[in-house]
Amino acid sequence: MGASGDMLMAALYELLPDKEFFRKRMDSLALPGVTIGYEKSIKCGITGTHISVNIGGIEEISDDVHTHDHHDHAHDHAHDHDHAHDHDHHHTHDHNHHHDTHRYDYKEIINLIQNLDLPDKVKENALAVYNIIGEAEAEVHGTTLDGVHLHEIGSLDAVVDVVGCAVLIDMLGVEKITVSPVHVGYGMVRCDHGILPVPAPAAAQILKDIPIYSGRIEGELCTPTGAALLKRFATAFGPKPVMTINKIGYGMGTKDFEAANCLRAYLYDDANHKDTDNKETNHKDANHKDTIYEISCNLDDMTPEAIGAAFEILLDNGALDVYTTPIMMKKNRSAVTLTILCKEDKQNTLSGLMLKHTTTLGIRITKLDRLVLERTIKTVATKYGNIRVKYAKGFDTEKYKPEYDDVMTAAKKHNVTFREVYETCISKMKNGH
Repeated sequence: MGASGDMLMAALYELLPDKEFFRKRMDSLALPGVTIGYEKSIKCGITGTHISVNIGGIEEISDDVHTHDHHDHAHDHAHDHDHAHDHDHHHTHDHNHHHDTHRYDYKEIINLIQNLDLPDKVKENALAVYNIIGEAEAEVHGTTLDGVHLHEIGSLDAVVDVVGCAVLIDMLGVEKITVSPVHVGYGMVRCDHGILPVPAPAAAQILKDIPIYSGRIEGELCTPTGAALLKRFATAFGPKPVMTINKIGYGMGTKDFEAANCLRAYLYDDANHKDTDNKETNHKDANHKDTIYEISCNLDDMTPEAIGAAFEILLDNGALDVYTTPIMMKKNRSAVTLTILCKEDKQNTLSGLMLKHTTTLGIRITKLDRLVLERTIKTVATKYGNIRVKYAKGFDTEKYKPEYDDVMTAAKKHNVTFREVYETCISKMKNGH
């Protein structure tokens, strides 16, 4: 049923094993005048969570303009296309005019996020979402990023939505996110520029190359913020894959429609990799087998900075890993081999990016089988606070690795060494958490 920032945040929030840790982390951001509420909400008999972001005690709600001169296709995807990890929903959130709040321009938002006390990866993702929004707005208004004014998307409630979703996805530690075709609604929406068609121009720009449909619900169901979050984090769009569901979250909107105004998120294991008998597997068990692709090329005419830039672009676009290996080429030229590891669905995209962002004239692609441990993220309560730990098991072994950013933050806060926090986490895990 579409996508908005607050409903995405609420659905992902319901998947957390430790919700208090998230609430404290968001409160610690201390954004001026912002309070965040977490309330139970019921839509069409379904219970979920509504997250309200209040600025000066007031929650902003959008204005739809109801018209009846738009004709949908006769069929509507009754929309049980929920999905692997993100989003099927209904809501309007970014376009609002119920009271006057300060709107930040693009540079102010970027500066604000850069100075938040958050892990680097979270800030990187939040900034990337705003870059998607900024580029869409620039395209729509015929200007550059420096000339973009974000209007409704520049309010603090939108910042909370974007940062909150980035924090949640980091905490959940998921490997991939599949999103259903996006329900955008139809009609008109009132915003700072006047009355505009649904989806709003910025949202429509962001949703290019993403499967969408109008459906039968009149109103703005996919906001620019929601669209940008989907574009940043989704690894695929389509129907639900075969899955073994661990947990289900419902994010609720404020409005009521004939259909449930909720977004459903599944936290799941890939059924192809799940041990269905719940028994410890060994090296002969095919359930721990996986297939990946290795894409590589040799480079002897790029600067380290240029290779580093390509490195980051490849990681940002879904590579499982990127690394370089020093080699010696003909005529004793020093060079490196740039290598990507990726899933099959990212092979074409990453191959194109490697050709585009490096000087190579060709690449090598190899299909590889690998054996993997079953991996999850656990949250450990310690005297230094809650610390996320990467936990892996299989092949008669268990491994633990505390999250670097959490350990470093706790060590600084309590004025202890990194090693003290790290070893406390490991000890907790070995003693049954």
